[in-house]
Amino acid sequence: MKTLEILRSLRSLRMREVVNSYRTAMLTVHAPAKVNLVLEVLGKVGDYHRISSVVQSIDLCDVLSFEPDGEIRLECDEPALQNDNLVTRAALLLRERTGCESGARIRLRKRIPWSAGLGGGSSDAAAALLGLNELWRPGLSTRELVGLGAELGSDVPFFLHGGTALVEGRGEAVTPLPPSPPTCFVLLVPPLPRMAGKTGQMYGRLTGAHFSDGRRVQDCVAALRRGRSLDQTVMVNAFEGVAYELIPELDGCRQALLEAGAPVVHLAGSGPCLFTCLPARERAVQLLSHLTERGFECYLAASCQGHEIVKGH
Repeated sequence: MKTLEILRSLRSLRMREVVNSYRTAMLTVHAPAKVNLVLEVLGKVGDYHRISSVVQSIDLCDVLSFEPDGEIRLECDEPALQNDNLVTRAALLLRERTGCESGARIRLRKRIPWSAGLGGGSSDAAAALLGLNELWRPGLSTRELVGLGAELGSDVPFFLHGGTALVEGRGEAVTPLPPSPPTCFVLLVPPLPRMAGKTGQMYGRLTGAHFSDGRRVQDCVAALRRGRSLDQTVMVNAFEGVAYELIPELDGCRQALLEAGAPVVHLAGSGPCLFTCLPARERAVQLLSHLTERGFECYLAASCQGHEIVKGH
């Protein structure tokens, strides 16, 4: 009898070990959106534009979960993003460069409006690199992951750092900065159809008149290093001029933000999302309420420090 009880106990212990091992192998990554606090285009070298930008992670996040599998499989709750997704490309690239033979089942829950200038796709790619580096254990450093990220897209290297950062060159040069003072952001996504090749069209419309010397970015960096809040009136985005020309409907959305109480309105990345910054959450909630009552797609977010990895369930 005692022998039978011992065998049952051993089986139960082994089952718990297997279940616990499986759970610890599973993980979730919260992939934040971003806003460009200042974005200057310095000029063009060959086919590429040189940028200088201060970028901030915000806590509007996509959620990616990872678990071991025999192959790489992606399940996305946004059907339009199921195929040709940067998450799959990131997973394949990481496996190719490390010689890893493992697979993963990846579930992507989209919360960041896509093709809006908030960097959701790039953040998801960064999350895939970070999550699979943890799941598969190839042991790549942040620098090595950034190198892979730069092959996937110009915004991916920033997301592998997150927080507040100076981004230069084509986006591959990322210098972490002191965290910006806590800030609330109200985002408005205009009711427009998705524009194919939108970022390329924006860059294609830039002329020498839109280029600048990076001085606004330098002033922003200096303010952050002194612990000061940013003056919204000095926040600029080189794409604003061309965005309002290419998308005339943006101006009505900008006016709606101002009428609801936004002090200043900014373009997020290459758009078309618009945003304003507010130091007090209560005021941000009121602004959001006014806009949603008018039927606009809006989001409330706050500055954050980047991707969050949660192991197990």
